[in-house]
Amino acid sequence: MTLIEYADRDMLAIDLANKLAGELAAALMHEDRATLIVPGGSTPGPVFDDLCAADLDWSRVDVLLSDERWVPEDDPASNAALVRDRLLVNRAARARLVPFYVAGQAPEQVLGPLEETIRTRLPAAVALLGMGADMHTASLFARGDNLRLALDPQAPILVEMRAPGLEHVRISLSARALAESLSLHVVITGADKRAALERAQGLPPEEAPVAAILEDAVVHWAE
Repeated sequence: MTLIEYADRDMLAIDLANKLAGELAAALMHEDRATLIVPGGSTPGPVFDDLCAADLDWSRVDVLLSDERWVPEDDPASNAALVRDRLLVNRAARARLVPFYVAGQAPEQVLGPLEETIRTRLPAAVALLGMGADMHTASLFARGDNLRLALDPQAPILVEMRAPGLEHVRISLSARALAESLSLHVVITGADKRAALERAQGLPPEEAPVAAILEDAVVHWAE
């Protein structure tokens, strides 16, 4: 793991957006298309605000969520809605979002077809993940009902996840699918998440799921 500290959150957002854009541009130099994995939540929003203006061929970029709540896009809890509002604007409006939610279907009914759609877009050229103060990443929660499956080296691409305290069922990329990304970044802010990151480095993934993807990750932090 590599840790990069920033003087403030504005500098983090600008620098990280530039790094992501540069890596996507490099991938597009030798591939027809490139996949960018992104998280939901409030922390990556400022990064999206800068990244969306990057001068690259967004029409060849597939945007894939790290995880999603099983809600329609008009629900305030939808990660897809956040990505459409904050990332898929400006130049990045030409990128193609691959949504997880399918109206009128239960998650277990669509995991198979979704995996087939996603399989050809992996491994991702670039992945940006977040981390909670409870040391989860994507929707890999320490008390999640399918965490063992999600952490398995032979895990499927997508895993359905329920956990105590979660209002909605989640669909998440497995730890394997995330860790196989060619370039992996984690963005965190605040003293509580910095402390959580330090704890996670000394714990097994069963207790700190983010530990499953940290080995080759670059972590970006600002107070």
